[in-house]
Amino acid sequence: MDQGNTAFMLIAAALVLFMTPGLAFFYGGLVKAKSVISMMMLSFGALGLIGVLWVIYGYAIAFPGADGLVAPWSIDASALGLTSLLETPEDAAFPPLAFACFQATFAILTVALVSGAIADRAKFGAWMVFAGLWATIVYFPVASWVFNFGLADDGSFAYGGWITYGLQEAFGVGAIDFAGGTAVHINAGAAALALALVLGKRVGFQKGVHVPHNPPFVLLGAAILWFGWFGFNAGSELAADGVAALAFINTIGAPAAAMLGWLIVEKVKDGKATSVGAASGAVAGLVAITPACASLHPIWALLLGLLAGVACAFAIELKWKLGFDDSLDVVGIHLVGGLIGTLYLGFFANGTGLFMGGGLAQLAVQAIAAVAVLVYSFVLALVIGFAIEKTMGFRVKNEDEVAGIDTVVHGEVGYSLAD
Repeated sequence: MDQGNTAFMLIAAALVLFMTPGLAFFYGGLVKAKSVISMMMLSFGALGLIGVLWVIYGYAIAFPGADGLVAPWSIDASALGLTSLLETPEDAAFPPLAFACFQATFAILTVALVSGAIADRAKFGAWMVFAGLWATIVYFPVASWVFNFGLADDGSFAYGGWITYGLQEAFGVGAIDFAGGTAVHINAGAAALALALVLGKRVGFQKGVHVPHNPPFVLLGAAILWFGWFGFNAGSELAADGVAALAFINTIGAPAAAMLGWLIVEKVKDGKATSVGAASGAVAGLVAITPACASLHPIWALLLGLLAGVACAFAIELKWKLGFDDSLDVVGIHLVGGLIGTLYLGFFANGTGLFMGGGLAQLAVQAIAAVAVLVYSFVLALVIGFAIEKTMGFRVKNEDEVAGIDTVVHGEVGYSLAD
């Protein structure tokens, strides 16, 4: 067992776990002051619930193991409660529990990302029910499709989900998703769109009415997210080696370029480059580079970041044109950014991209993976959301939304001015 790589994985897991509180600050700063506690609690609630579900059965669904093509919906009964992971095989490179720790943080963050679409108007209890159901029937299986794969000694697939092993068998190349462009960002973005449609628009929904109450919180959250993202991307190599170093440098370059691209769009369109725009641009670049961080030359990573920053800066305007209230732009940043990063690999992935010596096969499998996860997540999130809305109710009363839901839902205020 390599203790250095084990330490690397555990540190990476801690970094990724820190991203969820970072997301809470990022989202919390974007809402109005009377909803900041509620918004941040959606992230912390996801942390608590999904952390428990992962130990009980989430890992067993996401990583059932297998030989050859893994069924789209499988479960390893021996891994329930992580029982089968307590012993480390003699030939293992690291303890199985270290990998389970690392992947747990992905599950937690992905669920928390969805909450940005329902800011200012969601019941906490309804959100927790949604989070548990969506994680169980959407995230855990999708993680198996993407992340549950094993390699033979010659580097070919020995087994895996249909997005990796299955597409490899059909097209000669498997879909590339190094750290979660499909499983995390497209998955969460599609679910966010569905919930935005279920809950409807906020009271007074129109451009310029709902403004961030605390841009310093937004910048703090973005900084924590970027810091944690090095664990997210470089840690996905599961070893401290050259591939991890490539993922690390691309996780610097792409979001930096995306930030510049977003700020240029803001300056040209609105005459001012904003702090919230800088933070949002960096996150857009981080989203786009996630699937591609280990498969791109750093120069092409810079181009991807620039494209993502510009595209996402325009994409967040779609909610005003199409009339869906994606409160904190989960669709515009995570869904669109995830799609851009995933499809970009079809053109520029080292060795297999269309412009890098490959053919159309890589682009085809990237598109199939992206569309499949998008449709699966959107449809099931829509069904779960409507079921909750029609039974226990998902949205607070309009008068509570106007008054601010922190005191109504949690009995607290974010800022007390009393002596």
